[in-house]
Amino acid sequence: MADADATVRAFYAALDEHRYDDLTDLLVPGFTHYRPDRTFEGRDAFVSFMREDRPMTDTTHEIEGVFTNGSGAAVQGRLLDSQGESLFRFADIHTVTDGRIESVRTYTQGHPKRVES
Repeated sequence: MADADATVRAFYAALDEHRYDDLTDLLVPGFTHYRPDRTFEGRDAFVSFMREDRPMTDTTHEIEGVFTNGSGAAVQGRLLDSQGESLFRFADIHTVTDGRIESVRTYTQGHPKRVES
């Protein structure tokens, strides 16, 4: 069984480094991402949006903490723009099974300039 901490850290690294094949491999086919602005149902829909449609692609997830418990992981951090400026703070709740992410529920704090985490 893969470590939930390593799995969620790999998720953010794949997003930030535009490694969409790796991102796909980290997600179950029925993956769902619940965000304040929309919900992505299905791994393909999520990866396609991240690859082709997100408004800002040059961002970095600064992880401040990963807290694991069984098949879950809570991640606290900030999304930074290309200049290192904080766009918003976030908390993501991941459901992880056998080293793959089933769902992510994102919560944001503050007034996001652009939501695209």
